[in-house]
Amino acid sequence: MKCKSDFPNSRPERKKIVLAPLDPVHDVGLKLIRRKLVERGHEVTLLPPDLSPEEVVARAKALEPDFLMVSRAISYGTSELLAKFVDLCDASGLRERTKIAAGGLSMRPEMAQELGFDAGFGPDTPPEAAVAYVEGREAQAVECERPMSKVDLTAGFSYEFRDKEIGDLCLRIARQLVNWAQDKTSPGVERARLRLDMEEARAAGDEKAASEIREKYAGLCGGEVERWYRTGEPVAHTRLLSDREIEEISRLKEGGHSGDYPRSQDILARYNVFIQYGTGCPVMDAYHINLSLAFGARGVIHFDPSWGARTEGLLEGAWSHQHDGTVLTLDNLRLIKNALLPGTMWQVRAHRGLNTPETVILAHLAGADLTKINIVYGSLGAGTDPARLAVDGIESMRLAARFGLPYDVVTNEELCGVPAKKAFAGMLIVATAGVLLGGRPILQPLFANSPEAIIAGLTEDNFIDFNAAKMEVLREIIDAPIWPGAPVGFLTQSQDRCQSSTMTALHAALALKIGAQAVTIASSDEAYAGGPITAPARVDTLKTTAAALRFFGSAGISPSRKAKDIAQELRQGILDVLKAVAERGDFVASLYEGLLGDKEDGAYPGRAGRDTVKVK
Repeated sequence: MKCKSDFPNSRPERKKIVLAPLDPVHDVGLKLIRRKLVERGHEVTLLPPDLSPEEVVARAKALEPDFLMVSRAISYGTSELLAKFVDLCDASGLRERTKIAAGGLSMRPEMAQELGFDAGFGPDTPPEAAVAYVEGREAQAVECERPMSKVDLTAGFSYEFRDKEIGDLCLRIARQLVNWAQDKTSPGVERARLRLDMEEARAAGDEKAASEIREKYAGLCGGEVERWYRTGEPVAHTRLLSDREIEEISRLKEGGHSGDYPRSQDILARYNVFIQYGTGCPVMDAYHINLSLAFGARGVIHFDPSWGARTEGLLEGAWSHQHDGTVLTLDNLRLIKNALLPGTMWQVRAHRGLNTPETVILAHLAGADLTKINIVYGSLGAGTDPARLAVDGIESMRLAARFGLPYDVVTNEELCGVPAKKAFAGMLIVATAGVLLGGRPILQPLFANSPEAIIAGLTEDNFIDFNAAKMEVLREIIDAPIWPGAPVGFLTQSQDRCQSSTMTALHAALALKIGAQAVTIASSDEAYAGGPITAPARVDTLKTTAAALRFFGSAGISPSRKAKDIAQELRQGILDVLKAVAERGDFVASLYEGLLGDKEDGAYPGRAGRDTVKVK
């Protein structure tokens, strides 16, 4: 990553500069600036603190500098003090040959300009900006370029099992699952194929064929979605976007974004930090996305309404939704895609409902980079019938492989209370089936103070060991990418924004510092579902995540010895669960019977889509 304020190779014209702190003791910032100026060959005089404005002006007058730069850290009386200082500079004749500038923790560029300074530098300004100003280069060059290329999170992974015992069991169960689904279909699978045919007909300009396919599609829908196709009556709490709103998204992109973000956030350029959006309105999503990208996010995740997972069929058109989650349609996705900056990784999740295969198709058609598929969580924690999601999940993984879409396999059922051994066994089975189908799955363990950890006392001393053990055991089992999230830190935050942001940042830093390929974070108010997702809350977590990563730096984070003990126990637990599922000989039956999460764990087989699977 290259900072715009990097120095040019050529030596500048030598300047004489006086630096003066207008504080009793605070001169650290000016010392940093002096060091940079001296390195560039300039003549610099640093005056001591606790001089009066009159003394500073008198000494500067005697030295006849090209620049006089003063700093102010203490906030009280700043405007009055600096206004008096400017008047003294004018009255003494100092400004006839000397430019004056002000900076510091209590300074804002606008304040400096209003008071009559030639330049002003705020608290987030790096020393290089002051040097650039002295040398006649652009003083605004204080931001850092965000990466413009996308990262393949699955690159370099072989998906080979390092743990042969666990690998053999996963392969055995995954093959049984794939074979079981081979001759079965569902309304979701059939709609997905119709959607692909319909969009291909529209792209070819064959509206008659598209209309005929659309009629067949509507016949496979249910509830309010079917009613909309038949009568045009909107789904509850939705409305079509206006032309003005659609134009607003285009103007946002046309208005441009430099692709830069504050220097304080530059460390995030080294990591793949995802945020999930889903305000309900694509226009608001576009603003939230661009704001998040401006503060260092590398990727964004489309979060859809829960009713979309429980209702057969998806709408068409550009819709706004009154409640949580943005309506999943091709039009909405394309609008949001148009708002993304270059280099933004984009995931459209498809893991948990009755429209999973079709969502993979929409993700492909809209140009998404990633999707999300998990049969276990979707059927035990998100309400879809296990047999239905098994059939739809296998088809989704086939489609993802066909379209070259990597996908994470989430273990969020642990939020329900399902222990990690069962959650990880299910994740590994699904990931193995994905590899068998030619896909590129990504393991997504939950990093949080989960119910299991709370009940078993695994996080009484610290939150590092239990979560680090998850990464360690997965690495020992299989060579695959790991992306903690969906998002990290859930069940660990309170309604206090400071605490919520801090816990999110620490979980994210832990994951990234011990080698995760990516991490997903939530805004501080999203973490406890305390109402609308606000823009400041998004910035909260991105700024604290950057601060945490900068704090640990190359020193990293070290788990205690207990982490290895937890990892060993977890590995044995995963093995025992896999043996039980393999002995049962039926993956779907194992879901119904609780082998991968039962009622005592807080997991229940879903009901949506029950009895809709049929033989082809």
